[in-house]
Amino acid sequence: MVPKIRRGSRTHGLLVYLYGPGKRDEHVDPHLVGSWDGFAPDPGRDTSSDPDPKVTLARLSAALDLRVKQAGDSAPTQHVWHCSVRTDPGDRTLSDAEWNTVARRLVHAVNLAPEGDPDGCRWVAVRHADDHIHILATMVRGDLRRPRMNYDFKKAQAECRRIEKDMGLRRLKPGDGTGAKTPTSAERFKAERTGRSEAPRETLREAVRQALAGAATEEEFFTRIREAGLRVKTRTAPSGDAIGYNVALPGDRNRHGEPVWYPGSKLAPDLSMPKIRLRLTDGTVERTTPSATGGRTDWSPPAGARRSATGIAERSAVLLDRDDDGEAAAQLVGVGELLDAVAQTSPAATRVELAAAARAFERATRSHVRAELADTRALRSAARGIVQAGGALGRGEDGGTTAMLVSTLVLVTLAAARWHSARGHAQQAHASRQAAEHLRAAYHQAAATPMRVLHDQGRALPESQRRSHEATLRAVLPEQDVRAGGMATRTDALVATLAQAEQAGHNPEALLRQAIDMRELDTTEDVNDVLVWRLRRIAQLPAHPGEAPPRPQASTRQAKTSTSRTIERNAPAVAPRPAVPDHDRRPPRR
Repeated sequence: MVPKIRRGSRTHGLLVYLYGPGKRDEHVDPHLVGSWDGFAPDPGRDTSSDPDPKVTLARLSAALDLRVKQAGDSAPTQHVWHCSVRTDPGDRTLSDAEWNTVARRLVHAVNLAPEGDPDGCRWVAVRHADDHIHILATMVRGDLRRPRMNYDFKKAQAECRRIEKDMGLRRLKPGDGTGAKTPTSAERFKAERTGRSEAPRETLREAVRQALAGAATEEEFFTRIREAGLRVKTRTAPSGDAIGYNVALPGDRNRHGEPVWYPGSKLAPDLSMPKIRLRLTDGTVERTTPSATGGRTDWSPPAGARRSATGIAERSAVLLDRDDDGEAAAQLVGVGELLDAVAQTSPAATRVELAAAARAFERATRSHVRAELADTRALRSAARGIVQAGGALGRGEDGGTTAMLVSTLVLVTLAAARWHSARGHAQQAHASRQAAEHLRAAYHQAAATPMRVLHDQGRALPESQRRSHEATLRAVLPEQDVRAGGMATRTDALVATLAQAEQAGHNPEALLRQAIDMRELDTTEDVNDVLVWRLRRIAQLPAHPGEAPPRPQASTRQAKTSTSRTIERNAPAVAPRPAVPDHDRRPPRR
């Protein structure tokens, strides 16, 4: 149940709208479901001998404004309190009597008409649809004083949460006032008329956040906004420093043909110029991001940037489990930038889900906990590296490192959900879990090919080598973690990775223990997948292995010839294995 509160000065004008057909003929059977005394005239259900809706509406308007006129100049200029209350689409349809109860509870909660107070303000509740009502009240009491209505929106929200519980409706998450401003009805209707999938405010918010991801200076930030195709204008002080900025979508104009400008602070609380300047100053990024390619020249810049960001994201998950709230809040800000950077540089196959994850997690980056922004430097540098590296391909090492990073970001967002839940941040915790779901979907898309290849390579290993690595898994991991779901084949990719790590000169057992000790695995959906990517990052193995060779048949295994050994040295197999000699094939040229 969502209340939306506005204030105005035209009682009669609002009543005309509520009892009229609506902007798109959506008003059906408008009528009163409640009033201050239960006997207010109802233009929609006039039972007099000669009903005239216009006359009845004028009578109702005069009755509501009676005390406003009596108060004279002491009445507030904006004396109309208007609150629309809407149920969730999945809720049952409430009866008129139930809506009357909702209205009475709300005017009592905000101190307009406390229960049992004969001098309470006059109000009516109009219903013209199944799923919502409009409460109209005039803010002058019977003793001609103004009601004390401090924090009326918060009080209405809190009462709606109680009503949801009492009436068995969907229980929404309580807010804390740090959410971004939602589009108005006019903005939504305009978007529908112009064929936009969302209101310009939402498009601009996402574009500005992406421009901010990893930006080092204000100049770079504004340059990125312009490069994204947005219109931008800055407000400057006499010193020449920017004190604010406005953005607009090309083609989005008002009735006078002028661009519709949105200040940054109206897009989201943390996108105002002072907040951005604070982030750019305290969370200064490194101009050059250290490479994580380990000297490999065959890995592209996007792959290297994602590999580097994975290690930094792992550390963020650990920091979110600690008790330092300021540091944790800063990590959330940095993770939000990292998600924005990944979303705008990822291939088309995963971009939709990653963009949805970044948009959902945006709500989780803000709370009343003050962030120590100096702690965002590593994450902001990682985001900058990803943006500067450019777009990643959906295949090869680029696709593999995308899966590696997204696998880690799932754990980070779940850690964020736990952190917010422990502090009562219901909306932020829900947003974090939503982001995790989108990231899981993106991970399955990005990891499908590399994990399939690794599974094939694991099954193609010699039986003795495979048993050796499975024994290592049983020695280090509990049986239920190794064989999730009772399927031994789920460990094929992990076994193949251990074999490749051993071939690269690592101790498989020591490397596996190091990967496990990095962070707990209790919240992971698939322990095997998480360990595969950790091991491949630590051991500097390719994120996207080559195609698996065919598995040797036991009945045809023979001794290797010099030709087959030459083939094995050049093939992307994970380890030496028996092969079927093929004397008709020549060794590949070097």
